Order: sequence, then C-alpha cells, then structure tokens
Amino acid sequence: MEKKQIDVQAIEVAFRQILEAMGEDPTREGLKDTPKRVAKMYAEIYAGMYEDPRDVLAISFEEEVHEEIVIVKDIPFYSTCEHHFVPFYGKAHIAYLPGSRLTGLSKLARTVEIIARRPQLQERISQQIADAIEDALSPKGVFVVIEAEHMCMTMRGIKKPGSKTVTTVARGIYAEDFQARQEVLQLLKF
Repeated sequence: MEKKQIDVQAIEVAFRQILEAMGEDPTREGLKDTPKRVAKMYAEIYAGMYEDPRDVLAISFEEEVHEEIVIVKDIPFYSTCEHHFVPFYGKAHIAYLPGSRLTGLSKLARTVEIIARRPQLQERISQQIADAIEDALSPKGVFVVIEAEHMCMTMRGIKKPGSKTVTTVARGIYAEDFQARQEVLQLLKF
C-alpha cells in the first residue's frame, strides 16, 4: 500500500490563489516563488501527519529491573494551531516509570517531534504522547507536561505575548497515586 503524503503541488496552487484573494500579484518579483516555498515549508512542518510515533518507540529493549523514573525535560517543539493555522511552540517534559521495556531517550524527543508536526491542539499533543508511550512500552506510569506560547493569543485576538499554556496528562501510577504524582512534579519542577 502506498504511503500517504502531502500534496505539495496542490498547496502551491492553493497558496497562489490565497495571494490573489488577498489582492496580491503572485507573479511580481518578491512573490514569484513564494507559493513554491510555502508548499515546501508545509511539507516540512507537517511531516508528522503520516508518521506513527509508535514506530519510533518500537525500538526498545527489555530490562529486567528498572524501578526508577526516566525523565526527559525541555524538549523544544513547534506546532501549528488547527483553529487559526498560526504557530505555537514550547517545551515538552516526559516522565515514565518503565515496566520491562525501555527506549532510547532520543526516541522520546522524536515522538514529540512527530506528534507536533501536524495541525494540532496542545491538549491533543499531551494525550498523543502519553498514548504512544503507553502503547509501545507498557510502562507503570506516564506523565507528560507541555508548556507553550500560542501565536493565536500573542499576535492576534487578545494579543498577550509571553502568556503560556500548560497541559498535563497523567497515566498509570501518576494518575492513581498522589505521592507518586507529587514526586514526578517535583522532579519536573512544577
């Protein structure tokens, strides 16, 4: 079966039409190649649309006993708000208490990147990261914190630059055990 991918040519045509609808001349010197550049940019920034983060996390290994929390903090990400199609960006923090499977630390960062590279909601990013880790690794617990600044709040609408949105997802032991949740929050400094 052929893997689905972004139609760069269709985006180029559509963006040329957007320029025309704005009253611009897409053939003028400064805009002549803009539709092509925008189409290539969209292919890059939405590259996660047809990737499954579970494939990345499938690269894991058995570890007989690992009873301690694994944390990767301050993972930068860039995404696009699906409501206004403007960027939001920030940091993801992931903690998990392994069962018998561990994955490479870079795989957690790659999971964030794949999930962020699609039209998104911040709340969904948090959920999808936790889902992917749970499905691929079957940990005893997962805790995900996303903090981001949304350009739909800073450059338009309410215009409040610097405001941050924080979302969390707690699964397994972190959803069930208050003390375990407090420990992971302390380690994440929240």
